[in-house]
Amino acid sequence: MPAESFQEFKQVFLESLETAELISKHGEKIRITDVASGDASTPTQSDRLKKLERITNVGANDSCFVMQPFAAPLGDYYDKIYKPAIEKAGLRPVRADAEIFATGKIMDQVWQGINAAKVLVADLTTRNPNVFYELGLAHAMKKPVVLVSAKEEDVPFDLQHIRVIYYDMSDPFWGNKLIEKVAENILSAICNPEEAVFRSVIQDD
Repeated sequence: MPAESFQEFKQVFLESLETAELISKHGEKIRITDVASGDASTPTQSDRLKKLERITNVGANDSCFVMQPFAAPLGDYYDKIYKPAIEKAGLRPVRADAEIFATGKIMDQVWQGINAAKVLVADLTTRNPNVFYELGLAHAMKKPVVLVSAKEEDVPFDLQHIRVIYYDMSDPFWGNKLIEKVAENILSAICNPEEAVFRSVIQDD
């Protein structure tokens, strides 16, 4: 490596380690994070997930319906991100085009999938109209939905009071972090549905 490039490389490398929570800064000092044992004063995501698993009632047949664009690259996230996250939370993942094989109109299948789901995941990235239509159906059925987006501007104003998971694809560890966070939020939405249900739906009860 050329000597003149070393400082730039060092800065990028340290920023990546910090983003991955492998190091932490204390003033001018850098501390390596013990990922094996974790910091006892600060619960890790895995700790929170394990706690939620203990207190959440998930049945063997409970499903999580995924609402997302089907076209690549977002469509590829079903197998890479959402399916593993849902299975990590102990639920059965379902997506209309991939998992529902009954004959009939696609919207009938979507309706049945949403209605049968214990909780749902919606990726709002790119403001896909089909995703928003399905999200409206889910909210009308008073279903808790975990919202996910790569961009804050893709989340409409009237949904911003609901917790949204934002992911940054420039982070080299974004996939693993998102799997963990989605799994955690799925269980949290089941335990505390008021955090993942459209507010006006609750007020109308």
